[in-house]
Amino acid sequence: MDRAEALKRLESSRKRIDELDEDIIQLIKERTSLAGDIARAKKVLEMDIHDPEREEYIHHKIREIANKQEINKDSLTQIIKILTDLSKEEQEKILRR
Repeated sequence: MDRAEALKRLESSRKRIDELDEDIIQLIKERTSLAGDIARAKKVLEMDIHDPEREEYIHHKIREIANKQEINKDSLTQIIKILTDLSKEEQEKILRR
């Protein structure tokens, strides 16, 4: 690979990362918006927002995916923890209304 090709690859890779970042943000928004449905259902079912069983299931599933996809499972687990915390925060906001 020469310098020109390296610059072209760098630019195209960065452009694709920017596109993927937008997709990821849209998916996070969609995932978080489901918190409203979850919060209302939990209220009717008289369930606590914190659901350790569900969270363990999610983390187990993520570890399996990380292994299959050969992604660092600790980093992926941290990302999912942030997403589940975001969902719980959204659920709490909705239930306070």
